[in-house]
Amino acid sequence: MSDSWLIDVRDVSKKFAGVHALRGVSLQLKAGEVLAVVGENGAGKSTLMKILAGVQQPTEGQVIVDGKSVTIESCRSAMNLGITLIHQELNLADNLDVGANIFLGREPTKFGLIDKAKIHRDAKQYLDMVGLDLSPGTLVKDLSIGKQQMVEIAKALSAGARVLIMDEPTSSLSSRETERLFELVKGLQRKGVSVIYISHRLGEVKELADRVCILRDGENAGDLMKQEISHENLVRLMVGRELSQFYAHEPQKPGEVVLEVQDLVTPAWPQQKLNFSVKAGEIVGVSGLVGAGRTEMLQVLFGVDPAVSGRIALEGEQLSLSDPQAAIQSGIALVPEDRKQHGLIVDMSVRENISLAGLKRNQHVAGFLNSRREGADTVEMTEKMRIKTPSGEQIARYLSGGNQQKVVIGKWLALGPKVLLLDEPTRGIDIGAKQEIYHLMEQLAKDGVAILFVSSEMEEILGMSDRVLVMHEGRLAGELSRTQLSEESIMNLATGGTLAESA
Repeated sequence: MSDSWLIDVRDVSKKFAGVHALRGVSLQLKAGEVLAVVGENGAGKSTLMKILAGVQQPTEGQVIVDGKSVTIESCRSAMNLGITLIHQELNLADNLDVGANIFLGREPTKFGLIDKAKIHRDAKQYLDMVGLDLSPGTLVKDLSIGKQQMVEIAKALSAGARVLIMDEPTSSLSSRETERLFELVKGLQRKGVSVIYISHRLGEVKELADRVCILRDGENAGDLMKQEISHENLVRLMVGRELSQFYAHEPQKPGEVVLEVQDLVTPAWPQQKLNFSVKAGEIVGVSGLVGAGRTEMLQVLFGVDPAVSGRIALEGEQLSLSDPQAAIQSGIALVPEDRKQHGLIVDMSVRENISLAGLKRNQHVAGFLNSRREGADTVEMTEKMRIKTPSGEQIARYLSGGNQQKVVIGKWLALGPKVLLLDEPTRGIDIGAKQEIYHLMEQLAKDGVAILFVSSEMEEILGMSDRVLVMHEGRLAGELSRTQLSEESIMNLATGGTLAESA
């Protein structure tokens, strides 16, 4: 019965521009319960939580709170129901002190003025509740991420929160801060506060959750009671689907090692060392959950961020990648995750974008642009990439997502790279454009290009990889040959399991 639940979500769907993020999802939460919500990237977890927090409204379905059907039309409406979402990226004003943040927008007044003394007195009460021993007058910018998170929770409790939604709450915390957060969650549970806990770290889910709701492809995949929660059961429900796309990858005998990485340390994960290599004609996939350090690794390999330490070698020669220009001159190219922000200049033409990476190569001795070479490159890449455009003078902004991605790839292929780094190469493009990019990857591999590609699409990783490097919290959790590849083996490593468990 719905009146036995604090929150009862019934058959909620959410549609964005023709894409179903959620399809008939249901979820129930009891008072004083810790409910974990898990699923692969894109499973619909964040969309569902935003609906509960009033950030988005469902296209269909019903949300029942305290036995009554409600419309959660805003964050304020959610707060009035006692529901607060604590985002992964914290929403604090770091130029204000702790007390001001806790009561921001709800400041008590005296004689028409903000009563700072009362704010600090009352804030201290909530700081004590979360075990944070500091002055309410402390500036938020002077606190660690862990302490800022505790301030967010204190803020939610001060607003009368009965349900805390925590989105990847330990992603930026130290082990000690994580332990402290666990203690706080268990303490809040004893006081009757409910927690919806979203995490990719399945060990945390097993320790904290009374129950787990698993989402897959925007639908319910199943629930697990506490005694049923295991790494094996979680992974099975998270990935239990058939491959739905066709891939024509034909593994071939790779050539010599082109890219070699030894003890590479990235700024994002200074405690981890990365070791791997990629051979000529080889397609190596990089898998892992959000925040595992995949994009950060590619950025170091392309010189966007400097390596803390380690060795990067191309065809046996050590490189010093001080900036992307050095990487380009060495024969390394990067197709970034966000094509519009980092891959294209959207208000420039197709011709200008394709020639952008080769400006130095294409210039005359006097420094002027070689327009004939630029035009020839544009024609060649437009034909080779099958870019659908009226002409090379078409502004990139007006191309489809798939054709924009082809322009980004084309500008690098015009330079004849030895190593092609691809970060989410088919994100946000249609199935036809995806298959064309897969075909292009296949052809480049046959031509001897070494390809290292990051993807959050499991089918893509399984379908296109000769080998897969799986990352977890900044480290290489394991390497899988093509014969070892399966969704279960990848997810085991991506969520902190071992190669033995993946076998």
